[in-house]
Amino acid sequence: MDDSLEDAVLSFDGSGFSVPDKGSDKVGIIFGKVGTTKFDCSAMGQLRKNDYVMASHETCGWVLGQVDQIERQTDLSIEKAQKIAAGEHVDINEKVKATISVIGFRDDQGLLKAPRTPFRAGNPIFHASDDLIRETVGLEDNPKTGAYIGLLGGHDIKVYLDINNLVNKHLAVLAKTGGGKSYVTGDIIEELMKHNITTVIIDPHGEYPAMKKAGKPPKGKRNFDVTPQSYTDKIQEFSTNTKLNKGSKPLKFTLANMDARGLLELTGIKNSRTLVTPLRRALDSLKSVKGNYSMKDIIRSLENEEDSALSALIAELDYLDDVGLFDREGTHINELVVKGKTTVINLRGTPPDIQGVIVNRLATALFELRKIEKIPPLMLITEECHNYCPQQGTVASSQIYRTIASEGRKFGLGLAVITQRPAKVDKNVLSQCNTLIILKVTNPNDLKAISNSVEGLTPGMTDDIQRLPIGTALITGGSLSTPLFVEVRPRETKHGGESIKVLEEEEEEK
Repeated sequence: MDDSLEDAVLSFDGSGFSVPDKGSDKVGIIFGKVGTTKFDCSAMGQLRKNDYVMASHETCGWVLGQVDQIERQTDLSIEKAQKIAAGEHVDINEKVKATISVIGFRDDQGLLKAPRTPFRAGNPIFHASDDLIRETVGLEDNPKTGAYIGLLGGHDIKVYLDINNLVNKHLAVLAKTGGGKSYVTGDIIEELMKHNITTVIIDPHGEYPAMKKAGKPPKGKRNFDVTPQSYTDKIQEFSTNTKLNKGSKPLKFTLANMDARGLLELTGIKNSRTLVTPLRRALDSLKSVKGNYSMKDIIRSLENEEDSALSALIAELDYLDDVGLFDREGTHINELVVKGKTTVINLRGTPPDIQGVIVNRLATALFELRKIEKIPPLMLITEECHNYCPQQGTVASSQIYRTIASEGRKFGLGLAVITQRPAKVDKNVLSQCNTLIILKVTNPNDLKAISNSVEGLTPGMTDDIQRLPIGTALITGGSLSTPLFVEVRPRETKHGGESIKVLEEEEEEK
């Protein structure tokens, strides 16, 4: 066992070190090999993993750190354990050691820096004050430009994410199935609606229309300062299946601006080169006769050619026509994108291949129209994003998502990537997301993708991601100087992504 721990504690007499104002508890003593970014300390008081601590530095003043690892060291051997099992009394010597990762301090210009010389062994550490945490980490109460996301773990400090940062530098919400990604995304959307941010949501499962209704009063002892409310006047909903998705407006596209190659991309035909010419001929013929035409018009034109080689194409176009996505009069972009409103593209009941068509068309239109400022700056939120910009292979929308991720910020088009499989999302897209909200993730490939994408993660934090309780998120990037564990605030609105109970609990007999 390392005797340096005991020696450091016994030789410290408390002289020559700064002592904080009353209210801060001394929780440890620095010992052993001491660096500028990490050091070990004995744990004298109540100290837990991820707690914030502060230590006095001779040139920097108070420096903020965080408990990265904590362990109990004992001299209990297997022989002693066997004696305890036999009912004998055994004396056990134990010590608690914590490893502290240094976050840093703010200099005279407000810049976050780390000390350039090591701390002194024997220096006491204390629980960090809320003021020091706020100042060092950069947590400002700024409801005017901030999105309130929750409370800092273990503290009554509200955590705000800068909305300009979210929209201009992109966002990713990552979690395993049932980890709460849709719930926390709802929190973000509520904040965007409060600030009148124009938003478009790609919603494959129809979860977000529920936000038109107020949620339930928050439960639990923690006071998050949240009151249930609805946002009916802020949300509009479009769908290709208005019978299934009651209350939604029909989503339709026109064919007039689509060329032969673009239309063929919507079909499942792989070797379509020989079909380009006859399809182009049919489209040119229709354009010369009428301005707007339907899918049935295209099918009739192809059938008139009486060419058996076109049968597969006609069958694919028949399928597209049955979906009802295309019409002579399509949904105008000014209907979909309304300044200060949130538009939900509800794709529940839409076949997956058709979902890809819709997402590709919408994302492309939003990007091109934002470039020429025909629509207001906005946030594009995409659930199940791994389906629309996959790491392996390509789909119709792969390229436009890469383009928005790399160039969208220049034109005021923000992107929010929501996924349960980070490893399956195109790395070119995920790496462009400056702010990450990470909930519980256990898949090794997903954990590796996260650790490769996030700066400032300690090994201890990476381990914690696998064990995060529901309702706690690791948030990094944006306006934050260091990754933070945050208790996500309750929803104001109804959560549409709750799991369905197959078996209900039986009522207790009265």
